[in-house]
Amino acid sequence: MLQELFRIPGTGISIHGYGLMLVLGFLLAMQLAKFLAVRSRIDPEIFVNAGLLALVTGVIGARVSHVLENWSQYTDPHRTGLANFKDAINLTSGGLTYYGGFLLATPSLIAYALYKKVPLRTGMDIIAPALMIGLGIGRIGCFLNGCCYGVECNLPWAVQFPYYSNTYLEQYRDREIQPARELLYDSPLGVQLKDPDLAKQQGLQKLIAAERLKVHPVHPAQLYSTITALLLAAIFVAFYSLPHVPGHVFALMCVLEGATRFLLEMLRVEPGVGPTIGGMSLSLSMWIGVGLVVTGSALWIGFSRAGGMNQGGMGVPPVLFS
Repeated sequence: MLQELFRIPGTGISIHGYGLMLVLGFLLAMQLAKFLAVRSRIDPEIFVNAGLLALVTGVIGARVSHVLENWSQYTDPHRTGLANFKDAINLTSGGLTYYGGFLLATPSLIAYALYKKVPLRTGMDIIAPALMIGLGIGRIGCFLNGCCYGVECNLPWAVQFPYYSNTYLEQYRDREIQPARELLYDSPLGVQLKDPDLAKQQGLQKLIAAERLKVHPVHPAQLYSTITALLLAAIFVAFYSLPHVPGHVFALMCVLEGATRFLLEMLRVEPGVGPTIGGMSLSLSMWIGVGLVVTGSALWIGFSRAGGMNQGGMGVPPVLFS
C-alpha cells in the first residue's frame, strides 16, 4: 500500500498512486483503441473523444455503484449529512466499482458511436480490449490505495496492509485487532482511532509501524484482477486480429469478464445483496457478472445471425486522416 507516491517540490501537490494508475490505465487504453481503429480504417480521433466520454461517465457510474454497494458507510449516523456526502464524492479515498462505470459508460459510448456513424459492432470490438487494459492498470491503483482487498488467507503471497488502511479499520471494527492504547482517544462518539498524521505529530511512528503486524493477511485480490484483465486484453487483441463476426470480441469480453469477476468476487470482501443462492449471498458485482455472461451469450448469438465478417485489420497499413 502506497497511497501517496511523492510530492511535487515547491507546490505541496501530492501524487497519489490510485489516481496515477487511473490516468495511466486510461492513456494506455486509449492508445490501444487508436491503434486498433487505425488498423480497421476508422478515424482514431473518434476514440480519443470516446475515451474522454468514457472516463467521465465511467467514473461517475463507478462511484455511484460503490456508494450504493457500501451504503451503510456513507449513511453513518455518527456523522453529519454533509460529512457523509463529502466522503461519498471523495475519489481520492478510492472506491470505484468497475461495473458501475461499465454500465453507465457503455450506453454513452454506443450513443456517441451512432452519432459519429462509426460501425457499431466494430467499435464495440475495439473498445473491449481497451476496457480490460484500463481495468488491469486501475486495479494496481486499488492495491496501492488499499481498497478492493480480499478475504483473509495464509498463503505465501498474502499481504498485510498498514495502520488505518481499509483492512485495518474493518478488522478493528470487527474487534479482530486491539490497537495500542496510545493510538486511541476518547471522543463524544466513544473511543476513536487517531488519524495517522496526528499520531505521527505525537511521535508515535514506531507504534504505527508495529500495528501492521497485527493485521490479518488477506488475498491481494486487486492484483488477481490486474493479471486476469491483462490476460483477457491479450486474448481479445489476438481474437480481433483474426477474421471474426463483428461484435463477437465484445460479446466474448462480456462472457469472460463476467465469469472471471464472479469467481474473483469469492475472494473479496463485499456485502451480499438480494436473495441467496445455494446458501451463498452474492455481491452486487456477482449479480452483474451473471448478467454480463447472459448478455454476452445473447449478443454472440444475435451478432452471429446478423452476419458479416471482419478480417481483423491487423495487417492493414495505417491510414492517415485529415
